[in-house]
Amino acid sequence: MAKLGILIAELLDAAPAPARTTKGPGRNPGRAQEAFQRGLAALTQRVEREGADRPVPRGAVVEVAIDGEAEPVAVRLGVRLSNTRSRRDRLTAEQLDALRELGVKWA
Repeated sequence: MAKLGILIAELLDAAPAPARTTKGPGRNPGRAQEAFQRGLAALTQRVEREGADRPVPRGAVVEVAIDGEAEPVAVRLGVRLSNTRSRRDRLTAEQLDALRELGVKWA
């Protein structure tokens, strides 16, 4: 290592790499809840504008005003709903109820 110019003392002083987060419910529940709420706000806007009977196409994008953000955030609602549907077994009862209230049939 000395031939490469790396001193052993430098290696020992280096901070350890941050631990990688694991997948699953314990990863960062606050961030996941924020993302769900953002998607729910986008779905609410779409239902108010288009009605609950119209299906959401996969390419649908809705801009949502988020507290603390200067400009609206674009939410890819069609993709979000598709992903949420495929992962519905991970949703809480409250999340499923919120989706049902907005007319999501699979919830």
